[in-house]
Amino acid sequence: MQNSTKNLSRLSDKTKLLLKFNYTSSFMSLAFGIACLYLLQAKNIVPYAFFTYAILNFLNIAAFKRHRSLIVMAVATSLLSVISTIIIVLYSGGINSPFLFVLALIVLGGYVVTRLFGKIYLYTILSIVCIIYTLGKFDSAFFSFTNEIPQPSRDIFALLCALFSVYLLGVIFGKNLLKTHHRLYKSKTEIEAQILEKEILLKEIHHRVKNNLQTVSSLLSMQGRNTTNEQIKKIIKSSQNRVISMAIIHEMLYTNDNLSKIEFKPYVQELTAFLIKSVVGSSPKIDLHIDIPDIKLGIDTAIPLGLLINEAITNSLKYGFEDKNEGLIEIGLQKEAEGENNYILTISDNGIGFSEVTHSKTTKSLGLKLIHNLARQLQGSVLKDDSKIGTTYIIKFKDIQQTLSPVA
Repeated sequence: MQNSTKNLSRLSDKTKLLLKFNYTSSFMSLAFGIACLYLLQAKNIVPYAFFTYAILNFLNIAAFKRHRSLIVMAVATSLLSVISTIIIVLYSGGINSPFLFVLALIVLGGYVVTRLFGKIYLYTILSIVCIIYTLGKFDSAFFSFTNEIPQPSRDIFALLCALFSVYLLGVIFGKNLLKTHHRLYKSKTEIEAQILEKEILLKEIHHRVKNNLQTVSSLLSMQGRNTTNEQIKKIIKSSQNRVISMAIIHEMLYTNDNLSKIEFKPYVQELTAFLIKSVVGSSPKIDLHIDIPDIKLGIDTAIPLGLLINEAITNSLKYGFEDKNEGLIEIGLQKEAEGENNYILTISDNGIGFSEVTHSKTTKSLGLKLIHNLARQLQGSVLKDDSKIGTTYIIKFKDIQQTLSPVA
């Protein structure tokens, strides 16, 4: 609905501009023709070309009142303008005629209607100028065009041509360009204000989501302290860590300028530091190597990927090092050569690993099931590399936000 209104407004502006050009150029052509007859004493083809253009253009305007087709009126106006201008130029000095500049105004008028018209007029007028120049060079009895403007009146004719061109350029096109510039500036200012308002709103939303997730984490922590069942405590702690992994993302979003993507390496560093402290305590002997390039991932990718990393790291910390609280965890990320939005994430530890027969469909481990389900959510897959010591996951995935975003 809004686009339709804008299109109608643009069409109305173009119609008003073309009508204004037609009325102004027609009245000026009448005045120019009279000046040629009585002031310049040019009484052959040139003044009658002005009169013919004016009369036919008035008829063109009258026809538009009935058919209401802007394209038809624009084509008729351009044809009348080109033909009349060529005739006047040929009989007022050819390539040296001061009226030649009017052809440039016709090109400008074409661009006002549509870009296609402008291009057509541009190359047509360039061809016409070259032809006029060629005719002047190879003047013969067949192509003989005399300058009808008397020698004493040629300076005045040049003055009138300059006034004619400059007036049309300034009053018709100049005012329209200035008006369009003001509209664009006003629209730009309004759009910038709307974007700023939406950015502030989005930051506030991310801030509130983070606060709400932290509240959920606190509630889970309180619930965990109210039970003596160690298994339930572990389940609640795992759920709490999953909530925190999402809260970190929303915190990074509202503190950064980009509200749709996050720097993935700092996020992984903060998340893994939190997990190590949460699972094995404040004095861990876990070496952590993170090899992630400086890339930004969309929130639709970062959240499931963060949850996936949370599950893999938590499993390594809980079960991979036999309660020794020491070992090595490596996380690496690289782009896949096959596609721009395809990535390979590697998560490995040098712990004891787990059984090769364990499968995501048969295991009772919620963490393993989540790893595979989250990978599928990212249009990817999980491969466990059994050739290495410990546990190694190779996760292929896509940046969902980039994949689904519309092409400009």
